[in-house]
Amino acid sequence: MLPLLLVLAFLVMPVLEIYVIIQVGGVIGAWPTVGLLVAESLLGGWIVRREGRRAWRALEEALRRGVMPDRELADAALVMAGGVLLLTPGFVTDVFGFAFVLPFTRPLVRRVLSRYASRRMRAAEDRARARAAFPPGFAAGFDPFGGRGPGPGRVETPPGPVVRGEVIDEDDHPSRT
Repeated sequence: MLPLLLVLAFLVMPVLEIYVIIQVGGVIGAWPTVGLLVAESLLGGWIVRREGRRAWRALEEALRRGVMPDRELADAALVMAGGVLLLTPGFVTDVFGFAFVLPFTRPLVRRVLSRYASRRMRAAEDRARARAAFPPGFAAGFDPFGGRGPGPGRVETPPGPVVRGEVIDEDDHPSRT
């Protein structure tokens, strides 16, 4: 589902940006629209620089205190993503970029993205649990090492993960003789 959304975003966003730029240009004129786009980029660059420094300092401080810097890492990632969006020409990407970068909207975006990521992780864990309960190809009597099940000289493979290795008996160790 996510790859389809990304493809649609890369196809739809440029068209949407051009449409919005044309609409704004029709209302305020072509040169004022270009000036507004340049001003937004300059303002966005300044804010990204300021907030990037703050995020970096907060990350360093969290690491110095020895705490897990989850919020600080999320803020740094949001500032970086917001910077990319702000430097991309267009009004729609600038709205999202400012939401990612501004200190009073970033916590809201961080919470929304955190909840989304938590839901995705739970779904992935549920899928992994379902696959582990019924691994494909492991029917009754199947031996992953090439056998066809128990027989003379064969040991039945126990259920669960199998780790190949060598058993070393402590009594037969050469240093103890």
